[in-house]
Amino acid sequence: MQEQYSWIKMGCGAAGDVPQPVYLAFSGAVLALGELARWAGPEQFLRESLLILRRCIGFDSAWWGEVCPATAAQGPRNLMHASIGLSADFAQEWNQTVAASDGFARASMDSLGVVVREGGECVDDGEEMAAFVERHGLRTIMAVTEELPGSGLLFFVCLYRNCPRSAFSDLESMLFLAFSRHLLQLWTHRLADLRAASKASSLASLAISDGQGRLSFLGGGVGRVLGNACRDWQGTMLPAQVVAALERTPCSIALAGSRLMLDRSGPSTVLSLIDDTARASRVTPRELSAAMLYARGHSHKEIARLMGLTPETVRSYLKNAYGGLGVSNKLELLAALNP
Repeated sequence: MQEQYSWIKMGCGAAGDVPQPVYLAFSGAVLALGELARWAGPEQFLRESLLILRRCIGFDSAWWGEVCPATAAQGPRNLMHASIGLSADFAQEWNQTVAASDGFARASMDSLGVVVREGGECVDDGEEMAAFVERHGLRTIMAVTEELPGSGLLFFVCLYRNCPRSAFSDLESMLFLAFSRHLLQLWTHRLADLRAASKASSLASLAISDGQGRLSFLGGGVGRVLGNACRDWQGTMLPAQVVAALERTPCSIALAGSRLMLDRSGPSTVLSLIDDTARASRVTPRELSAAMLYARGHSHKEIARLMGLTPETVRSYLKNAYGGLGVSNKLELLAALNP
């Protein structure tokens, strides 16, 4: 990797002794990060964390989020992002114009857990990449990419300075790596808590958005479903048909042959990809029979007569079926029973 991209610095280098003011500033930043994790919602946590980091490491702009690495069929793709000091369409432009030729991004994704730096000495990756760098002021870069366990995607943080003569130092790269590890651990714990409170079976089947549909976390499984349902989907914002369903939360929607359960967690919306096999296992055959009759238009009394039950038992069966199938009304029940 180092031989292929000789202008890129890999790792932190030798930082030497940390000056006391720097040590105290970094210690305070880590303490502030821990305090932030206690109160910040998922839609705030990562942005506020990077603003805390800015107290120790100066930067002009930052980009963070989740990315799917390159495959034999296609180049890397950013699926969820947020930024400080960059244009709103930065990630979309990166996906569409330079992702396949971005040697720096490739070096970071190929070296998980390693700080990667470039300080204005970049070998030209082509005219399009050079124009992209100039347009957004990305002359000095420092990044780290990590695996987000169980999510099916990679998590990255990238810092930029506009001046090509302001390279990130060995000391700054060491502090950046240490801070990023604290950040990732706290973020992973937060996601685990949200997953445990949801119907998602793993982080890959979980996503989190605000009330307007802006994602703060995306699991790889949910990302594939959203991409299959909306071919021109660019990530970060939920597709329009999912945003429209946010007002009906809690609810579930059928999407690309799958089902998403939408539920509230404070100001956030938690989206869970519901596995059909797991759903069916939570509903008994008798409950499923009652639910099918109800979805076809039979009343509680008619179902009770046909199944030899009391109306009260029918209501109990239907309540269990609704919960097990992850639906909240008759239309969703019908869609769940006839995917």
